Amino acid sequence: MCGIYGIFGREPDRPPDAEVLTAMDTALVHRGPDGRGLHVDGSLGMGMRRLSIIDLKGGEQPISNEQRSVWVVFNGEIYNYRELTSALIRQGHTFATASDTEVLVHLYEEYGPDCVQWLRGMFVFAIWNAPQRELFIARDRLGIKPLYYADTPHGLVFASELKALIRSPWVPREPSPAALRSYLSYGYIPDPMSFFRGVAKLPPGHTLTIRHGRVGPPRRYWVADQSFGQSATPQRETDALDTLRGMVQAAVRCHLVSDVPVGAFLSGGIDSSAVVALMAREAGTPVKTFSVSFSEPGFDEGPYARRVAALCGTEHHELRVEARDLNVLEDVLEAIDEPFADSSAIPTYLVSRLASQHVKVVLSGDGGDEIFAGYDRYVVDYRRRWIGLFGDLRLGIGLKWLSAILSEGTPGKNYLHNLSLSRMERYLDAIMLFPPRVLRHFVEPPLELAAIDPFRAHLSASTALDSLSRLQALDLNTYLPGDILVKLDRMSMAHSLEARVPLLDHLLVEYACSLPTHYRMRGVETKYLFKRALASLLPVETLTRPKQGFGVPLEVWFARDLPNFFRDQLGDGQRLANLGIRPAAIRSLLDAYSSRSRPDHCHRLWALTVLDKATRRFTAKSP
Repeated sequence: MCGIYGIFGREPDRPPDAEVLTAMDTALVHRGPDGRGLHVDGSLGMGMRRLSIIDLKGGEQPISNEQRSVWVVFNGEIYNYRELTSALIRQGHTFATASDTEVLVHLYEEYGPDCVQWLRGMFVFAIWNAPQRELFIARDRLGIKPLYYADTPHGLVFASELKALIRSPWVPREPSPAALRSYLSYGYIPDPMSFFRGVAKLPPGHTLTIRHGRVGPPRRYWVADQSFGQSATPQRETDALDTLRGMVQAAVRCHLVSDVPVGAFLSGGIDSSAVVALMAREAGTPVKTFSVSFSEPGFDEGPYARRVAALCGTEHHELRVEARDLNVLEDVLEAIDEPFADSSAIPTYLVSRLASQHVKVVLSGDGGDEIFAGYDRYVVDYRRRWIGLFGDLRLGIGLKWLSAILSEGTPGKNYLHNLSLSRMERYLDAIMLFPPRVLRHFVEPPLELAAIDPFRAHLSASTALDSLSRLQALDLNTYLPGDILVKLDRMSMAHSLEARVPLLDHLLVEYACSLPTHYRMRGVETKYLFKRALASLLPVETLTRPKQGFGVPLEVWFARDLPNFFRDQLGDGQRLANLGIRPAAIRSLLDAYSSRSRPDHCHRLWALTVLDKATRRFTAKSP
């Protein structure tokens, strides 16, 4: 696990600025405190920070081929590197190390840009082809590892994190209106946008080729939702159960490849519990597990995590999270760089800090809800599927009119509006922080009219699928890489901890998505086949209790412990005016929350608070 960075200028005889490369390197120390490396060739300079996991002595980067004509810097893990190494040796390649990094060099020599098709793992890497003066960059299929880049008039700048990228004076710090609108709508900034205009994230499953400092268009080599609608074999439930069970076991097994101890996050939910149970079967010693708990019963999964830990014989570590732990918010935002309204980043940050005191690698259960259909919002969609089936436009218009005449905050107003929408629009409306009908009161026209919406683009591309598959595909392409995996990567790497996600092994993802819809969700029962495949390993209550998301009791904390939190943080709202957000609307929301303490008001104020803090961080720092 590492952090990578680089500069590729358009003037071939002008070397990259050494001070800028050093500043980028320093900004990524937390991702790789065990070592560093840099390769400079003409106008190309690329480097990395190393967290030693595999081949502790011989895996230093950058690594080259025998002729020193092809070089690589790499962030991630290639879980099938041993098999690939053996195959490449048979094809005549010579290896100088036992690391997974060197596989990338020889695989690229053999297959060129198609090398990504052979990889099983999480990765972002940059390969320099010196004879061709060409830089090749690739990101893993699901977007587990991050990459930011800026195509500037002077050339390309790239880095694992935004904080490193903006150390280059080539990169402007002008907020992107489209990204701000997406943040206010969904609580995070989805790929390919970033907080800054002119800075992009390389989307999951894409590669990028740069020749002589000029950036070509991103090329997609894998489609997350391509397996939906492709019926898997065998179809009989008993056969599908056996296949799924074996694939989950194989995914966990290959994610244990490491030369350092591996632990696990354990929330007590189905996904992390399944991963821990299968780890316990594979490990020769007790697995170290880590979880958080809350004093508030509706949020506390501690008892369930302890039950699984006892059943699996793990060495369990638990951390109680309280309102006072909001004091790490600045550290959380420093780690993420961009505005990020998912408050569960706070306990993820804290449990990562705890785990880093015991292990260097952890497995996580993230991804199970997306591929096995585990979210409660899929159930809500199923229960409301009948609405609009008869094409009665008058009903929808009437519901929308009725919602519109009700004053803001009236019980049922949002529900009526939601029912008035088409099925896919209902889903988007339900997951938005500031839906369009609310957002227009908060922002000035330039921000309101920023039109890029990757969510609708993904929905438009999936019209041939059934409704459940469309929703899962949307989440796989947006929420998973934009929120869930950002949170996991940044919070763990802030503590130099590598987090792996075996349920996002791409072979498992392809199989799970290809299962018939009724194997993923049957009626209102989510994760139908997955639960049955793991039933013999987990406590009954883990499988049967209602889903409890990894939430934070913000509403309780602010009402009980920090009643003036939002007013103290946002003041009169004037600071956000420069971003196009109306101070009067913020003050009105503060007043409404003080009088009613509605959950949606709380979450919107939290998003505005995070935006305010994130913006101040960037404006306070010198370029």
